[in-house]
Parts: sequence; C-alpha cells; structure tokens
Amino acid sequence: MSDEIVDGTEDVVGVLTEQIEAHFGMSMDQLKAAVSADPDANSHATDVVKWHGLLTESQAVLDRAEDSLLAALETQPSEVDDPTMGLAHRVNAAVAARDGRALVVRWLLDPDAPGKKDLAAERLARLNRTARKGPAVQTSAPNRPATAPASAPRPGRSALR
Repeated sequence: MSDEIVDGTEDVVGVLTEQIEAHFGMSMDQLKAAVSADPDANSHATDVVKWHGLLTESQAVLDRAEDSLLAALETQPSEVDDPTMGLAHRVNAAVAARDGRALVVRWLLDPDAPGKKDLAAERLARLNRTARKGPAVQTSAPNRPATAPASAPRPGRSALR
C-alpha cells in the first residue's frame, strides 16, 4: 500500500473532467483550445473551461497544503502545536474552496439545476441575447432638435423671476 492517505472520496477534479468531456464530446485539451480560439462562440463552454481551471488551481493549492500539514505532523510529538493547527485550518479552507468550485462546475453541467429554469433565469438569458456589444455609454453627441423646446428660457431674459 502506498503512503497516500485514502479517505474514500473520489478524485473530484478527475470525475468532473470526465463529465465535462462527456458533455462536450471532446477532451479537455480540445475544449480549452476551442475556447481559446473563440471565447465568444459558446459562452457555456467558456464558463465551464474557466471554472474547471479555477478548480484545478484550487486542487493544486489543496495538495500543497496537505503536503505541508503531513510534513509538520510527522515531526510533532503527541500534541499538535499552533503552527501545525494553522496548517490544518489552511487545509480546511483549501477543501472548502475546491469544493465550492466543484459545485459551480457541476451546476454549469446540469441543465436542470435550480436557477436555470425559473423566470429570472429566462429573463437573464433573454437580456444576454439582446444585449449590445457596443459601449455602455453614449460616445457621440446627442441629437439636438432643430427648434428649441417651448419651455426653454429665451436669451436675454432671466429664467428666474
């Protein structure tokens, strides 16, 4: 048996990577290349690739934190000191970050996930489809009417009386 600690949980990143590959019908490398070539072609694929990247980064952080904790525990006497307890808290935070990102990936892959079929989701999708790609603020001078509006003050007269 190896020195690895096996706690019965599956390889989260590996399982989700397999699900992504099955969902899109291509390898993760092919999907990343397609998204890199044209990120606007499929916003769903772009989101999945982004969150998968965040997931793999958080898994790497977790692996390093676990390695640091194990190294510290090997040198500890029977009681754990404060720096080692700090490492344990770092592992817990890294697990939470990894698991949160895994949940986002799972949500992205599930077409029937909560929040994807309700009225607010439909409105957001419609808004995203009709949103302009241009600037958010007006970049040209506004159109001025040919004649001044009747309520505008006339030159030479005081607007305040």
